[in-house]
Amino acid sequence: MPLRVIFMGTPEFSVPTLRAIAEAGHEISAVYTQPPRAAGRRGLELTPSPVQREAERLGIEVRAPVSLKGEAEQAAFRALQADVAVVVAYGLLLPKAVLEATRLGCINGHASLLPRWRGAAPIQRAIMAGDLESGMMVMRMEEGLDTGPVGLVEKCAIEPDMTAGDLHDRLMSVGAALMVEALARLERNTLTFTTQAVDGVTYAKKIDKSETRVDWTRSASEVHNHIRGLSPFPGAWSEIGIGGRQERLKLLRSTLSQGLSLWEELGESGGILDDRLTVACGAGAIRLVEVQRAGGKPAAASEFLRGAKIEKGLKFSGA
Repeated sequence: MPLRVIFMGTPEFSVPTLRAIAEAGHEISAVYTQPPRAAGRRGLELTPSPVQREAERLGIEVRAPVSLKGEAEQAAFRALQADVAVVVAYGLLLPKAVLEATRLGCINGHASLLPRWRGAAPIQRAIMAGDLESGMMVMRMEEGLDTGPVGLVEKCAIEPDMTAGDLHDRLMSVGAALMVEALARLERNTLTFTTQAVDGVTYAKKIDKSETRVDWTRSASEVHNHIRGLSPFPGAWSEIGIGGRQERLKLLRSTLSQGLSLWEELGESGGILDDRLTVACGAGAIRLVEVQRAGGKPAAASEFLRGAKIEKGLKFSGA
């Protein structure tokens, strides 16, 4: 028998799961999401979240409270009489009263291999740390931050040049299918949960703007992981002289460069080594594959070089 579900999510990452639950035939009694945010050039337009737009397309009631701490909001949540709440990147902490308000509790789709990378930015932090794999987990929610027992896991390899955006899109699809499977097992009462390991806990704190500037004195692998872990948003960046003035360049894709032992000895960190945007690091070098000028669109390095005179010997700042 289909379940009566409350869905809670906000960004694009959550949308495929909402859609998959609806397509699986479950009754979605309401969708909770973050309130519309100011957008537009002047910040005057209120823009609904991707989840709100999808819920409205599906004809599902949308609720966007600022907080769930008040008794009135908690009573309204209980009144839905749902079997289960499904949470995917909602963005609000759920009080105990909400966690216990449905018959089967709240289950969360989390984009890491818990207990590694609990918290706000697990996809970016996994790549920035050079992890070789990530995955989606369906867990039962508790009051602690991503501490609950795990019901289902699907792992995903992190390829050498994969960006946070690439991994985001892959896990977004994986997570939708995994949550549908979890709900099917809940229907059959066959979903079992295992307590998370005590060892290996790490926290994925929110990305701060102060972290985004590239430090070219770090090793090539560290710089490469930094660039791809922050791509496409907020984007790692560095400054270089273009047309006689310093310009900020967002670095979106890179790859490790091989066979540059001479330049490893002679090239300055941040220095351009050739006509293909190969850049010396503290140890080794990377080649920039995709960049974005201020006010411009993302462009392949070859396209960027046609419009900007970047010669061997120029140097990125930040070394």
